[in-house]
Amino acid sequence: MKKVTTATASTYAGQRIKIHGHIHAVRSLGALAFIILRDRNGFLQVVVNSSAVVLRPELPVVVSGLLQAHKTKPGEWELHAEEITPLSQACAALPVEISKEKRMEGLGLPALLDYRPLTLRNRAVRAIFKIEAEICRAFREFLVQEEFTEIHTPKIVATGTEGGAQLFALDYFGRQAYLAQSPQFYKQMMVAVFERVYEIGPVYRAEEHNTPRHLNEYLSMDIEMGFIENEQTLINLQTKLLAHIFAQLQENCAFELALYGCKVPTLTQIPQIKLADAHLLLRNKLGWQPREAESEDLDPEAERLLCSYFAQEEGCDLVYVTDYPWAVRPFYAMPAKAGKASHSFDLLFRGLEITTGGQRIHEYDQLLWSLETRGMKAEHFADYLQCFRYGMPPHGGLAIGLERLTKQLLGLSNVRQASLFPRDGNRISP
Repeated sequence: MKKVTTATASTYAGQRIKIHGHIHAVRSLGALAFIILRDRNGFLQVVVNSSAVVLRPELPVVVSGLLQAHKTKPGEWELHAEEITPLSQACAALPVEISKEKRMEGLGLPALLDYRPLTLRNRAVRAIFKIEAEICRAFREFLVQEEFTEIHTPKIVATGTEGGAQLFALDYFGRQAYLAQSPQFYKQMMVAVFERVYEIGPVYRAEEHNTPRHLNEYLSMDIEMGFIENEQTLINLQTKLLAHIFAQLQENCAFELALYGCKVPTLTQIPQIKLADAHLLLRNKLGWQPREAESEDLDPEAERLLCSYFAQEEGCDLVYVTDYPWAVRPFYAMPAKAGKASHSFDLLFRGLEITTGGQRIHEYDQLLWSLETRGMKAEHFADYLQCFRYGMPPHGGLAIGLERLTKQLLGLSNVRQASLFPRDGNRISP
């Protein structure tokens, strides 16, 4: 008897097969029960004698029987069970009705997260993480094609990448250490080794935000690239990267995307606007009133207004905001030769920043100047500065927040929904 999955079952129509999975839902009709079996690939209806065994949702089972055409749904199949074997027993009734989509949609965020080990089994919830897995796979696939090398950098560090702000401190054998804000220093060091590197890994920000867009631990998809001309080299690369990711999602996650009514962008080019011009547009045409009158950045409302404008005017859900003031960027950002701007950018997607990037300073003396200008001590960054002392090429990079990208793509109301087990100021379990 052939052991199959829901993905391959249809090729064995008219044959006896064996399949394992969880009981997703049970509907009893007298002498018969109809089970929806869930495995790693999808779902399959199983017809079973309801008196044969006590069946409850979420029990793991092995089912063997005859696979036949579904009586009322052409092109679909159902398994007529001859034997069904539970692999464990439930000790209590489920606290949430995982298989009932309407009930799950009405579940509040606290309950969704409190029962996370269970709610992740829901069809729509687990679809989020199938999509994230595909994003990561496509990210790797594209960058490998572009001759990037994957790296894995430390998450326990001696100093912060931005001078010590927003750091989680920890005791490291009697010494002060921190959780890494980003792999920034290490990926720059590795440019001199491999020229083109990338990493997917957790980063930690000790921000006291409690908003639908912030997490204290999130997954960052980082890129660093040597021998660039300027930040436009990075923008061109990311545009092609995102086009590849979106195309792979449409090809491999059509079912999951459909659960959210998701319209995936088709990209050829992403519009750009300088930050100063964005401020003029927002104030003079879009009615923006910044929370801080002298703000040099964009608040959430400004991001939403800009994206809405470019969606209407240019038919694109994404927009690059470039030429941020050097003073508001990290010390390693490359300043422009004229004015107060820097060779940096943010990428906004449907009203939310999902990427920050730019060209980095690669000259040792200029890095020292940048540190001193900001009142930072070079000795605190001695290891980082080593590679610049002996020669670094023009380089730059960017970081994409995986959860934010997923949130905006699927139209989720809170970024915590796109994190398996989110960490914020109020939650450290499950």
